[in-house]
Amino acid sequence: MNAKGPTQEQVHTFLQGLHGRPVRHLQPLEGGFWSSAFAYRVEDRELVLRLSTVREGFEMDRSAMAFDDRPDLPVPDVLEIGEGLGCSYAISARHHGRFLETVRPDEVAVAAPAFERTLAALRAVPAEPGAPTAWYPDDVAEEGSTWRGWLAEALVDDPQRRVSGWRQILAADPEIDGLFRACERRIGELLDTCPERRDLVHGDLLNDNVLIARDASQITAVFSWKCSMRGDFLFDVAWCTFWGAWHPGIAALDLWNRTINSQGLSAGALGDAPLRHHCYELHIGASHLGWCAWTGDQDALRAVAGHTAHVLARGPQAGIAT
Repeated sequence: MNAKGPTQEQVHTFLQGLHGRPVRHLQPLEGGFWSSAFAYRVEDRELVLRLSTVREGFEMDRSAMAFDDRPDLPVPDVLEIGEGLGCSYAISARHHGRFLETVRPDEVAVAAPAFERTLAALRAVPAEPGAPTAWYPDDVAEEGSTWRGWLAEALVDDPQRRVSGWRQILAADPEIDGLFRACERRIGELLDTCPERRDLVHGDLLNDNVLIARDASQITAVFSWKCSMRGDFLFDVAWCTFWGAWHPGIAALDLWNRTINSQGLSAGALGDAPLRHHCYELHIGASHLGWCAWTGDQDALRAVAGHTAHVLARGPQAGIAT
């Protein structure tokens, strides 16, 4: 969590009371922006406690367990969600591995096929053609929502959202404001090339949200589903190619060329793929200008701006036939 959370001693006392059994080997784990995490054992079970002020993310993780019917999309079981220690908590079964972004360039021969299988597993999760882009919660998902609509709306600074007020910050910097507007225009020009697909899109496959085996041979966990949606599978590819500028091993996976040369994808699924991919990379860059402005991270804002400007000037990638 971005605010100071409970001490390890407080967490230990809380878990002992919750389980009514001795809690052993309690240790903090790397947490995300919205949460903190602790690993521990109760008898022979290895568990993870996560704490956050955003309960909905835990509820989405529990609902995402429904996607875990194939070995290449391992979603940790969420065993309990509740309130405690001044926030929401979730207890999950622990999965082991290292974060996907730690993959090294010299591990690509093993890691790339493992990750490709997980991307294929995401695409294989079924959905009705006219399903809403928001898959959670089912009972209030907006009927008639579209993928193109989501792309456009995600670039609007909506005061009703948790992350808001960023557009005014960007506007105060003429250079970054101009870059955001240029991306916005180009995305608008490319929207018609983006198909109304309803693939399962994770939307945040880096940022410590995917575990890979120590030998890089298998994805061992996919969690933090709060950014997930139904849309175009190429968005997840673009996520990895865009942020590959910060992670040499991810860049070395060469997911763009692997995707457009995949034997598992039809010509129809790859129609206008270079334009779609370019649209999504620009969308990721522009939306993260807003995120960095909102968090106040000026160094990250400048770095994202620099790479986004490069992607805009470079244009669509044609790909290499193999």
